[in-house]
Amino acid sequence: MPWESRTVKEQREGFAEAAAHSRNFSAVCREYGITRKTGYKWLERYEAGEELLDRSREPHHIPHKTPPEMEAQILRVRTENPGWGARTIKQVLENEGLDGVPSARTVNAVLNRYGCIEEEESQKRKAYLRYEKDACNEMWQTDFKGEFLTKDGKYCYPLDILDDHSRFAIKIAASSTTANVVIPAFKDAFLNYGLPKAILSDNGAQFAGFRNGYTQFEKWLMRLDILPIHGRIKHPQTQGKIERFHRSMKNEFLRFHEFEDAAHANYALQDWKEKYNFTRPHEALGMKTPGAVYVPSTRQLPSRIRPWDYDGRFHVIKVNSWGYVRYDRFQVYLSETMINEHVEFRPSPDGASFLLCYRNFKIAEYRVEDGKLLNRSISRL
Repeated sequence: MPWESRTVKEQREGFAEAAAHSRNFSAVCREYGITRKTGYKWLERYEAGEELLDRSREPHHIPHKTPPEMEAQILRVRTENPGWGARTIKQVLENEGLDGVPSARTVNAVLNRYGCIEEEESQKRKAYLRYEKDACNEMWQTDFKGEFLTKDGKYCYPLDILDDHSRFAIKIAASSTTANVVIPAFKDAFLNYGLPKAILSDNGAQFAGFRNGYTQFEKWLMRLDILPIHGRIKHPQTQGKIERFHRSMKNEFLRFHEFEDAAHANYALQDWKEKYNFTRPHEALGMKTPGAVYVPSTRQLPSRIRPWDYDGRFHVIKVNSWGYVRYDRFQVYLSETMINEHVEFRPSPDGASFLLCYRNFKIAEYRVEDGKLLNRSISRL
């Protein structure tokens, strides 16, 4: 066959020359094993002086292709914020006033095309069920971010406070220790943003007394009429929002920076906090920033905490200097934290136990039969 020993271009030129000088066009097509339609196409190009090569099927103009200028803007934001995803980048560009910002899907395609997305990170972005309070300051979440080393060879421990409803970062306090930082950090947060109704933390020693009583932090919160709540042990998902915040801090900031010491880290984290609150849109907020949603509390930190007046309906006892209280025929250990505080004993509704109350909170429950401690969970009366 004529096609077998020559290049495609030579075969097409041979066909075109034969067809141009033949009176039987169909016979030439059969000889070269092509259809009449294809034959006319190659003959027409031959007579027009065009090269008989395959033409690219890519259109000369792609109306929906992202302009290079927009791709540059997408890559700029991604370079400045390596942990941000497509939806966040899209919203930030729109917030900057750019026209013609493409869809999040297109932004993601641009990031993929330039190798900006790691497979591991892509797999992490799975939808999950979210629970949140209905209003700002109904509950704050708090925890220490996992420690990391600074250049001076010491560890840095950021304490973070987050509003549950708005995801607003109330406070980041990074230091080289976890001791004696919780109450000062929260006092500063209360002065700036007012008092929440409740604070959710884990059962770490800085927050919860667990079986050894109560912490000064828990006592201080109750004196301010704030409910201390602790997540279930070994269930970090209880504090999903602060865990997610810590992941953002790591992926978007910490893994791209090194710090001289804890003070340097704390200074740098304040800049990141501002970006997180006021520049970075949040998917759970409909792509609004936390700062656009958060409203400070109207409850202000008092200059002095007033003594609590029990109404006299139930028995009130002063905790002795060893942390014990005596009720009926029982002497029970409460907590050294409560030394010299006045507590109230109330019968439970079913009469099978008695409740130990501090101010307007139930802080423990004991069995009437033998005085056995049933629980130390704190709840509002």
